[in-house]
Amino acid sequence: MERALELANRSSSQGFVLLGFSANQGIRDVLFLVFLSLYLLVLLENALVVYLVFSHRELRKPMYFFLGNLSCLETCYVSVTMPTLLRGLRSSPCHVSFTACIAQLFFFVSFISTKCSLLATMAYDRYVAICHPLHYPLLMRPQVCRGLALSSWLGGLLVSALKTTCIANLSYCGPNVLNHFFCDVSPLLNLSCTHVALVDLVDFISALAVLWGSLLVAIASYVAIGRTVICMPSAAAGRKALSTCASHLVVMGCFYSVVLFTYSRPGHVKATDLYKALSVIYTAVTPACSPVVYCLRNHAVRTALQETLNPHRVSQEMPPPTASLKLKGEIYGI
Repeated sequence: MERALELANRSSSQGFVLLGFSANQGIRDVLFLVFLSLYLLVLLENALVVYLVFSHRELRKPMYFFLGNLSCLETCYVSVTMPTLLRGLRSSPCHVSFTACIAQLFFFVSFISTKCSLLATMAYDRYVAICHPLHYPLLMRPQVCRGLALSSWLGGLLVSALKTTCIANLSYCGPNVLNHFFCDVSPLLNLSCTHVALVDLVDFISALAVLWGSLLVAIASYVAIGRTVICMPSAAAGRKALSTCASHLVVMGCFYSVVLFTYSRPGHVKATDLYKALSVIYTAVTPACSPVVYCLRNHAVRTALQETLNPHRVSQEMPPPTASLKLKGEIYGI
């Protein structure tokens, strides 16, 4: 017992060393510029989406409310990992304290769990809009939307608190070197010198519950949407309904395919260069692509963006009432 406390105290005082990406200084400088540009792009894109959603009356719909939450979330969780990555590229290896490492782990797990819930909620929103369009204003009224969003954020905090507490109470023998560019679950478990079977089990069950639970909700929603589209009398109506889901399907497919491969297995897995490369995809690349995918495929968002960039031109090109009614139908997914 005394030995375990000594090791824990030593871990807390020494902190951890993040190896990051092993390369010569020239390559690291190039990577630094690439990731810095990507980070700034993510901040700019998602801030623009949040501004458009909350400043334009025509975007004050459930679909865009959840999109605004998703953009806020991606701004937060990319800010948890990217500064450490950039710091490691400038001064490799990167030293972090035990407290800072655990705090980074807590916020990262919380945000990624919240993103899973929000993606599932957005799939459910599309299900209600397409399969039950007449009941959509009631089923997705503002109080329900706020409750769904709040439960996603609070659920992420709860899952993260459970996992982080278990990992923070482990003892680390050293050398406290993490083969990663931020403090993630598997690299930390690999350094523990105490029995981690229980922690592995908690990590595995929570990953299955969050990842697979949200994925099953999304899959069930889109299966129901597919059945409804098949039964539609008009092929044009079916294509219009599916077009409102295309952006979400692309973002969700890219995110889940990488995250499930990384986390839906026992946590005591060696971190490799492939592991780090996949982590870059869902921590940096996906947040940069999501706003572009949503904006390019959504007429209402494109119109709001054009109005923001060039308000005088848009005011001269206001659509006739029939076009406005058509746009309202597209917003509800019918």
